[in-house]
Amino acid sequence: MSDDSPRNGHHAAPQPASPQREAPRQAAPARASQPATAAPSSPPAQARRPPDELEVLIRARYPIIYVVTWEEERLEQRLQEIAKRRNKTLHVWTCSQGLVKFGADPQRSKGGAGSTCDPVAGLDAVVAHVDPAIFLFKDLHDHLDIRVCPGNLRNIRRLRDVAQALRDTYKTVVLVSPIMKIPTELSKDVAVVEFGSPSVQDFNGLLDRIIEDVKDQPRITINLDGEAREKLVHAARGLTLKEAENVFAKTLILDGKLDADDVSVVFSEKQQIIRKSGMLEYYESHEKFASVAGLENLKDWLRKRSAAFSERAARFGLPSPRGVLLLGVQGCGKSLCAKAASSLWKLPLLRFDIGRVFGSLVGSSEESMRRAIQTAESVAPAILWIDEIDKAFAGSAGSAGSDGGTASRVFGTFLTWLSEKTAPVFVIATANDVSQLPPELLRKGRLDEIFFVDLPNEEERREIFRIHLLKRRRNPDAFDVAALAKLSEGFSGAEIEEAIVAGLFDAFSRGGELDTETLRAELSQAVPLSRTMSEELNRLRNWAQGRARPSTGTPARAPAEPAEARRKLEI
Repeated sequence: MSDDSPRNGHHAAPQPASPQREAPRQAAPARASQPATAAPSSPPAQARRPPDELEVLIRARYPIIYVVTWEEERLEQRLQEIAKRRNKTLHVWTCSQGLVKFGADPQRSKGGAGSTCDPVAGLDAVVAHVDPAIFLFKDLHDHLDIRVCPGNLRNIRRLRDVAQALRDTYKTVVLVSPIMKIPTELSKDVAVVEFGSPSVQDFNGLLDRIIEDVKDQPRITINLDGEAREKLVHAARGLTLKEAENVFAKTLILDGKLDADDVSVVFSEKQQIIRKSGMLEYYESHEKFASVAGLENLKDWLRKRSAAFSERAARFGLPSPRGVLLLGVQGCGKSLCAKAASSLWKLPLLRFDIGRVFGSLVGSSEESMRRAIQTAESVAPAILWIDEIDKAFAGSAGSAGSDGGTASRVFGTFLTWLSEKTAPVFVIATANDVSQLPPELLRKGRLDEIFFVDLPNEEERREIFRIHLLKRRRNPDAFDVAALAKLSEGFSGAEIEEAIVAGLFDAFSRGGELDTETLRAELSQAVPLSRTMSEELNRLRNWAQGRARPSTGTPARAPAEPAEARRKLEI
């Protein structure tokens, strides 16, 4: 493979030794079987752009780099740019074509055409290669998994040998895979890089290429001047370049044009991505903010942040909001608030079922969590709704004995993302049982605020009755709503709704109409959760005192228990 030397190509002319070139390692002299080579030269200073993490690691001569991305083509282009600037060549390995020089015909390329399809043969060719180069190995992760095949231990051992052999050279092995699966044996030899989503410049470049390809087509109309182009690019953010190219092509076929109206087609493509993830559900929310009774403190807090992800907010200096934890009594509107916030903020609502994250294979649960997070970020800005997070992560602190620490690691992955995320994803988590909440989740900096959602007070119950009667096409003025609100003290919003539904069934079965008396009867027969679980409710209220913001003004009271008859003693 000596003909692959960058000195034989049409790269930048070699420059004198420069401080910017890769730092030489103070290692053992070159081995006899590995001829010494000159350090690759740097291009002129004015031609360089600030290096990204991938280029920094290559220039620092990390022997093996693991890049997590679906975008092989974009990574290839990025590595080719780096290779040209560093006066190196790029070679690509796949199990179907072997090790081939980038851009060459696999059937004609020396060393390709199947002779290096075996991973060990491909790695042997890397070690034997003389000149400075970058070697991209695609989807090697399954060849490093001994659960797939015990014989893969040989591949792991050879890769460790390669890591040691490359330390004295100007060669780098880059492993690319859509999932991160690194054997423990390689954990100290491999540097991991998360290949970021395409930038605005990448999408603009893609649009320019598409426009150039179709500009002579008389049936195609392009109207992407100024704001229209900005809207379309903003909608595409989070997609891979290939996904964006597909959806732009789809819009051209559907309506023969490319303009701001095609934003809806882009959002439809994002819904497809969510469905394919298997862990996230795109929730089509039709709940209006006006349908949430009471909770004025919480609603006011959400209103003030309704435009927090806008460009105007960023220019004002506002940070992107992280999220909120809604803690409180079951059936009091926590989940309803998440749905209504989606409508208010005009953002997609993603329901995250954390139970689907946990898999049977070791390491698969953590990878599933990372994949779900990446999917949520790909459709950002968005709201990520985690219902009953207390149940999802219950026992994560002591999971080592029950599941080998899987729950703890999954929770740790989620917490790290929550603290460090930069994507505009707002988390709304709901919880009923504070005792099941891991204390790490409650630390400041994870979420913006914790709200306590208590039972509705009398005024809120009147509003709840009116809202649910209107939903059932009944005129609230035909009912004694004030009396019903008093009678329903200690009822949650869900229990009030259930009483109305039960009253409708009763009225329908006897051929009558729903009225106040029917609802009185239903309320008098119902036993609210606040009575059957009064101890848990009081404990929750005591914890929230001073630890969480009240979501409403005046806290509601649970209905008074009948006085217990006590014996009076004569002392």
